[in-house]
Amino acid sequence: MDSTSKPFSHVVFLCFAALFLSSVISISDHSSLVYKNCANQTFTTTTPTSPHTQTLRSLFQQLTAHSNQSKFFKHTESTDDDEISGVYQCRGDITNQECHSCVSTLPDISNTMCRESVAARVQLHGCYMHYKLEGTDTDDSSKESLLHKSCGEGGGSINGGPGGFEEMMRAAFGVLENGVVSGKGFFKTRYELVDVMAQCEGGLGGCECGECVSSGVQIAEEECGGSVSGEIYLAECFLSFAYHPDDESHPGPGEEQKDKKDSNGKTLAIVVGGAAALFFGLIFLLFLKSWGKKDEY
Repeated sequence: MDSTSKPFSHVVFLCFAALFLSSVISISDHSSLVYKNCANQTFTTTTPTSPHTQTLRSLFQQLTAHSNQSKFFKHTESTDDDEISGVYQCRGDITNQECHSCVSTLPDISNTMCRESVAARVQLHGCYMHYKLEGTDTDDSSKESLLHKSCGEGGGSINGGPGGFEEMMRAAFGVLENGVVSGKGFFKTRYELVDVMAQCEGGLGGCECGECVSSGVQIAEEECGGSVSGEIYLAECFLSFAYHPDDESHPGPGEEQKDKKDSNGKTLAIVVGGAAALFFGLIFLLFLKSWGKKDEY
């Protein structure tokens, strides 16, 4: 290999490394852990060849395989000794590829954090997975059981926040409750200065979904009152909210989709601009190398 090819290969390597790191960062955001619930009861035997282990492994394989095609899937894996049911679901606003990347991480996380448990639920930012041995009693037997909550810092009306905060939150939650029913189980929007999102487990009917989200809203108002952000996870639905008092560019009705397109356009421009800069930088380096060779003669 001649000396000219060495800097060329180094630059190409750096370019691909930058692209790889950006993709990893994107995936890791969806795959970051929110919470995990592991049953106290454990399988009687958990060797690599035990029926429980093999049945659970087959279940995970089925769930992961379907995550390329669907954002929600239920499956039951049965043997002579075991029957383990499982489900996964991805957020409605991520792609099928992101869904698959997210779901693919769940079996390892579940095996590591809930090893030997007869039932487990692992919730990531972009997806969740739940499995249980048939006949097992779990904490999420009720559709509206509270599994996890996270309340952000204060700043609302209870804590001396800006005037109108409580009314704005109440109105935003009302929009959310109506939107998730008409949105077929997933809804995400901004109301004035508040971002809200909710999702119900796939297959949950419109009215049942609305009731579940309404229960989540009530919990958010009671336990996160005055908080500027929060997340509420129930057995069959979840919701999140975030108040942005310093954001003056919030869209009005009908403007959200336009802002989304503008954002996508800006992102594309940044990517294209970055690629162009890398390309011209490469050309400049090759030019300097060529010029240095001329000086040697």
